[in-house]
Amino acid sequence: MTNKEAFIEAKRFIAGGVNSPVRAFGSVGGEPIIIDHGKGAYIYDIEGKKYLDFIQSWGPLIFGHCDADIEKAVIEAVKKGLSFGAPTLVETTLAKILCEKFENLDKIRFVSSGTEATMSAIRVARGYSKKDGLIKFEGCYHGHSDALLIKAGSGATTYGNASSGGVPQDVVRNTYLAVYNDAASVEAIFESNPGKIGAVIIEPIAGNMGLVPADKEFLQSLRALCDKFGAVLILDEVMSGFRASEFGSLPYHGVLADLVTFGKVIGGGMNAAAFGGKREIMDCLSPDGAVYQAGTLSGNPIAMSAGIAALSKINASKDLYAKLENLARRLMQGFKAAANEAGVALQTNVRGSMFGYFFTPHAVKNYDDALKSDTKLFAKFHAAMLKRGVYLAPSQFETGFVCEPMSEADIDFAVNAAREAFKEIKRNG
Repeated sequence: MTNKEAFIEAKRFIAGGVNSPVRAFGSVGGEPIIIDHGKGAYIYDIEGKKYLDFIQSWGPLIFGHCDADIEKAVIEAVKKGLSFGAPTLVETTLAKILCEKFENLDKIRFVSSGTEATMSAIRVARGYSKKDGLIKFEGCYHGHSDALLIKAGSGATTYGNASSGGVPQDVVRNTYLAVYNDAASVEAIFESNPGKIGAVIIEPIAGNMGLVPADKEFLQSLRALCDKFGAVLILDEVMSGFRASEFGSLPYHGVLADLVTFGKVIGGGMNAAAFGGKREIMDCLSPDGAVYQAGTLSGNPIAMSAGIAALSKINASKDLYAKLENLARRLMQGFKAAANEAGVALQTNVRGSMFGYFFTPHAVKNYDDALKSDTKLFAKFHAAMLKRGVYLAPSQFETGFVCEPMSEADIDFAVNAAREAFKEIKRNG
């Protein structure tokens, strides 16, 4: 069966043929490749073609596909049972690893997805602050819960408008939109809505408008504004946690949030996420407090075991992030040089093992900047790279990832492919 045939069949039985929209290749054209298996830095499709994988399951696989230690931990856990819906020692072990790693984590709670983590963090923040208003930033993605699926309205102090069908306006009326990397827009919302804002949530390293890091001074201003107006500051590190560094985004800004969300890497490739923070906030959760949150598979032993294996490997490594950042920088410097040779404007960013690039002549600091990128050129580049065996995120507005099994030779292979891709694009117009 070919990739095209498999996708046609999938669309008969799965909405859109995929279980997460970006996988459908809608923004880059063509059909997605259908994955058969992965090993290390590479994936293989059902046609037997091999690709250097810069998606790595959208971030979780910092040690690549089929890591032997994580695989062993999962297999041993499976032998004891898939799920119990009851406490196990492994969930406490993983919780302890996380809480001892971060000074602002007194307690955490596990869930099964990043969407659940951010949704639950916002709920407990509102329960603690006793205020309904929430500030989020245009271009930041915090999962697909209703209150967060909004875009900017007529100004920073207006209510957001639902940007997904099926989301009632009443659900988003307490969500306010601010401009990323613009502290004045946040302060204006606070001042225009006295006593209403109970929480602020942000990706300190935005990964869903492409890779756009928040400025250090901006995040420090957010901390000061939340303290001044009595709001809970939530840093969404579902993507950047254990990806930007072993301490997530913290070394880049030094801001301690009241609540933090994690996902992806902490599950080692399995479905695990978490939210946590100050004791007085987390104690608002049931059964200790009045804020309800639950999940049948939360803290399941398979995901916890994979997470323990992944974080244990991270903690045992002395130079993991230096190696990964060197690879990511080598890749982006190579892409930039190849683009320059072809006369193509390209902006690049790197944060640890995360990288991003935009087809625009201007620096990207927020969502509006990102939207000015040449998405048609991106689609041509993506197709040309896929043809050459390099699997990149199929959207201009996503982040890429390197993994530990990658070598400089792998990176050089991708850079050479980029050079050929740009030449092809220039030749074909």
